[in-house]
Amino acid sequence: MRSLTLLAALALLGACASPLPSPDPQQAWIELRTEPGELLMADSLDGNTLADGRYFQVSPGAHRLQASYRFELYVGSLFARDPLQMLCYLRFDYDGFVAGQRYRLEARHQLQQTESWLSDASGKRLADGQEWHCIHQ
Repeated sequence: MRSLTLLAALALLGACASPLPSPDPQQAWIELRTEPGELLMADSLDGNTLADGRYFQVSPGAHRLQASYRFELYVGSLFARDPLQMLCYLRFDYDGFVAGQRYRLEARHQLQQTESWLSDASGKRLADGQEWHCIHQ
């Protein structure tokens, strides 16, 4: 399991080293944001796996976005706390994407509850994400 995690981390570092493509003005651009030390990655668009998990770029209209959200939870007493790696899959359905517009997909957690949402460039919340599945790693 650790080798799989290491391989995923190395692949992510390789992806982070390459520059992001320029946004296509005929598409909507969705950036991903979370707290430092956590990881939010684009997984699939309308059921199709994405090659680059750092962003979504979608045609105008309705789409289903799926993302993976990794974070650490600390369990135990105040003096004997152990980190627990969590991986949650999130789903977002939104039918109003507009070409040339920028959007932001965000996620955070409080204990074992995740909260995620899609907002427009002005910060207006457009859709809440649904937690599809969470596992301990």
